[in-house]
Amino acid sequence: MTIKRRDFNKLIGAAAISPVFLSQPAKAETTWSFEANVAECCSCEILCPCNFGLPTKLRCDGNRLIEIEKGNIGDMDLAGVRFLVSFEMGKWARIYVDDKMNDNQMEAFKAIFPVAFAGYSKQARSVEVVPLEVTRQDDLVLKYKTPASEVEMKPLRGIDGGLITVDGLPNKAFYHYVQYESVIHTHDDPDRQWSYSGTNGFTSRMIVSG
Repeated sequence: MTIKRRDFNKLIGAAAISPVFLSQPAKAETTWSFEANVAECCSCEILCPCNFGLPTKLRCDGNRLIEIEKGNIGDMDLAGVRFLVSFEMGKWARIYVDDKMNDNQMEAFKAIFPVAFAGYSKQARSVEVVPLEVTRQDDLVLKYKTPASEVEMKPLRGIDGGLITVDGLPNKAFYHYVQYESVIHTHDDPDRQWSYSGTNGFTSRMIVSG
């Protein structure tokens, strides 16, 4: 199913898009690569074991912001693709796509999402085009929100007030990992509502190809 920009526009801030339109992966010969900034808060205590390859036995509710800075899939430019994933780890996800993306970026999102984010794509209950606000402050506080989710996160300080960084994590989404903690971490949809503070958060660099 192909959804054109005018169809996206009708859905901004309104009804969800069926994940079906994301279900067709790129052709096998299509190559892709990108680098993205990732920011996430979840319901786990600090440190979240999932990021270390040890999934928690407890429920993990999360909001993950993904901002692609550079890359391509085939001849499509991925720069500027930005979206938020609200999820219960391993069970379901809701995808919130930035309504400020242009037509080319929307098409690039549709192409890369089921390929590079296959887990989220398969678990997606909805894909919505909504306002996505992101604010970065000089003290490294990061805020992002959609109509359904809101996050404010601050860096967890280490020795001498410096940042706590971790190298060598077992996932290509976790390069340059910096430890954060949630100040506000909320989500509200018809199926699930949560509100946390003081739980795990991080920023990282995602560098992947296929």
